[in-house]
Amino acid sequence: MNRSVTTATAWGGVATDRGDSVVRLDQVPRWSDAEHRSFLEFENGGPSFSNSHIPHPLTASGAESGNNGIISRFLVDHEINSKIYLWRGNPWNLEVDAVVNSTNENLDEAHSSPGLHAAAGPALAEECATLGGCRTGMAKVTNAYDLPARRIVHTVGPMYAVKYHTAAENALSHCYRSCLELLIENGLKSIAMGCIYTEAKNYPREPAAHVAIRTVRRFLEKQKDKITAILFCTITSTDTEIYKRLLPLYFPRDKHEEEVAISKLPADVGDENGGTIIDERKIRIKPLPKKTTPKPPQAPIDLPVSDAGLVRRNSSYLDSFLDPAFMSLIKDPDQRRKEEWGKAAQTQKGWNCAKMLGFGDLGGPPLSAAEEYSLHSRYLAKANSLSLSEIAEMKIVYRGGVDREGHPVMVVVGAHFLPRCLDLERFVLYVVKEFEPLIQKPYTIVYFHSAASLQPQPDLGWMRRLQQILGQKHQRNLQAIYVLHPTFGLKASIFALQLLVDNLVWKKVVYVDRLLQLFRYVPREQLTIPDFVFQHDLEVNGGKGLIVDPRTKYVHQRP
Repeated sequence: MNRSVTTATAWGGVATDRGDSVVRLDQVPRWSDAEHRSFLEFENGGPSFSNSHIPHPLTASGAESGNNGIISRFLVDHEINSKIYLWRGNPWNLEVDAVVNSTNENLDEAHSSPGLHAAAGPALAEECATLGGCRTGMAKVTNAYDLPARRIVHTVGPMYAVKYHTAAENALSHCYRSCLELLIENGLKSIAMGCIYTEAKNYPREPAAHVAIRTVRRFLEKQKDKITAILFCTITSTDTEIYKRLLPLYFPRDKHEEEVAISKLPADVGDENGGTIIDERKIRIKPLPKKTTPKPPQAPIDLPVSDAGLVRRNSSYLDSFLDPAFMSLIKDPDQRRKEEWGKAAQTQKGWNCAKMLGFGDLGGPPLSAAEEYSLHSRYLAKANSLSLSEIAEMKIVYRGGVDREGHPVMVVVGAHFLPRCLDLERFVLYVVKEFEPLIQKPYTIVYFHSAASLQPQPDLGWMRRLQQILGQKHQRNLQAIYVLHPTFGLKASIFALQLLVDNLVWKKVVYVDRLLQLFRYVPREQLTIPDFVFQHDLEVNGGKGLIVDPRTKYVHQRP
């Protein structure tokens, strides 16, 4: 085995990917000693982060550092932080005790981490063939052969599906926990872990990173004396940026990061092992009933023989033997759901007037931040697994350039929206997929309502549902909606959206009557505008508007 030792780059930097390179652990900076500060500093004006910052989907805008008396769920622990590393590169280039290989249940070379078998040599595949496979969520150990590591821990990540989200999350958490348990069982101290979740298994990257980091944190809280180093290894810049943003939430390096993380952490951070908490599976234990003084017995009542079996259970005679503490148990989950459905049904009855006016279904309770995040993740995962080319060809929604303030622009053409010829569910999936890169940071929308009044438009209930699916990132980062050629009917609908759906988003609407006025906000060269929009602008604005050449798209000011 001929391998030269290479010097590690700065934290989060790019490691050499040559097959003959070896990086020692002491060459990789610790998370606690990292030169680059976290995204928390960026939000507070720090200079170390670039425009690639993507805020967490559950964070509130302008997060405050004050904890308002709330205790952090992940306290500063310098001993634990000293064991965490973040490395950009292949884990098998690192000289550690063990590296993790994400594979399938058959431990096939073709489904393993790319490049690992080639670096380890053919003997690895031979040993894997003797293990009898591996179940999802479990892990097995082999020799490392030609790798600088001593052992390879093979684990099988779950296949992600929206309806099995909880099962997939628990299985992924068990993958990381099984790897760390095998590390200790084999007397090893350090481990390099790549991203066990893969695009081939459709697992969303950011939710998976939350599971990975919180599982490692919870494990170290119990076993930190038996482990010296855990390296999170990333290959792509996307994964690197995700880990840079999420590590301060679970491994805060100072009190400031700990306080800011209180508002950044998602609602569900798992149980004591990092797994998903399922309320229905909790064991509910109530304290023993207090001893109460029994009521004095009442004189027995003589009942006819025919009525002797009709004595009610809640009679005073039975009450003397029942302790109220026994009757104050936590509600059954099924009963709780039934009550929630009842509330939703009652809320929907209150919106019958809105349905009669043609506004659509505006009923149902509002979603919490965690529920919106889960809903958005499910739609995004499904959208990424489908081909939506027929929706893209309709040019209803497409990317523009940037506005005057440098915010990216999404263009929506109302006249191209034809509900009778469109599968609305697939259109929603396409919108979620197209908006996802934009809504991570401030952006704007340009809506061409030119000639759109001739087409039927979606009702307010559908718009409310779409807004819930896009989630809080969309609401927080949307800067403005520029509406070109608005009609009275459109203004009335937007007023209804402000009144009945969400005043925060729809108050950002800016009405624009002329193209020339729109170009004050978004430069002409940053927009791809259909020809009929120019024609409509000439027809509407006539002698007091613009002269536009439909072929060259050049705008002339009328004298």
